[in-house]
Amino acid sequence: MRIGRIGYINCAPVYGAIDRRVVALPPGGELVTGTPSELNDLLVAGELDMSVISAIEYARHGKDLLLLPDLAISCDGAVRSVALFSKRAVERLGGSTVLLSASSRTSVALLELLCREVWKILPKFAEARAEAPDLETLAALPHEAVLVIGDAALQLAAAGTYPHRYDLGEEWKRWTGLPFVFAVWAARRVASPAAVQRGHQALLDSRTWGLAHLDELAAEASRKTGVPIAACREYLGGLDYAFSDQHRTALTDFLRRVGSPQFVQVA
Repeated sequence: MRIGRIGYINCAPVYGAIDRRVVALPPGGELVTGTPSELNDLLVAGELDMSVISAIEYARHGKDLLLLPDLAISCDGAVRSVALFSKRAVERLGGSTVLLSASSRTSVALLELLCREVWKILPKFAEARAEAPDLETLAALPHEAVLVIGDAALQLAAAGTYPHRYDLGEEWKRWTGLPFVFAVWAARRVASPAAVQRGHQALLDSRTWGLAHLDELAAEASRKTGVPIAACREYLGGLDYAFSDQHRTALTDFLRRVGSPQFVQVA
């Protein structure tokens, strides 16, 4: 069984115990690491049996996927790692070039929604690579603002390069009063149900360990990213890895607003 995991530190609470062999994958289980967009495509192509997947991509391919219960990446307010960094106030970005991370389709859809419905602006969007190693190259591209996610967003915030920063989780909460679900875990419908169940349970067991060891995971995250330990601890502690009825309601609301299919049935 091939199981996808995002290489960002936000997945450490779900995979940390597996990495440390505190929790074992099912026999024959293998972790495949990639960006959110890479994992989305691999799961849809059948190259993964189960994976974390961008929420909007799960909805778009719900007929082929099973949503795994009680596991997601969400926030109820500030998310810290999904942000629009801007050289000017967001209300002044109409007609300006805004670079979009190529790595997260849910975040892009959320930004486009906020621009249209909340900020009432129509920027010129252009896709760009915006992972941590790309930040220096990114700065040289002509733009007025850039959407950055994951570890790169934490590093860019710490650097203070841009005078304006808009946390998309916070903006969504202010607008709707709801949490925001960025990613869920799903399995291929054609995958072995028994294998999926074992893999899902391993992830849940690993999450239980991870949430009890956030200090250790934050220290490791700081070493990996260069972001201060306190900031990593605050970040990991502010994310929610459950998937409750409230999360389902919030995800359905988001999908309705962006006009995406609303497959949120849990396996």
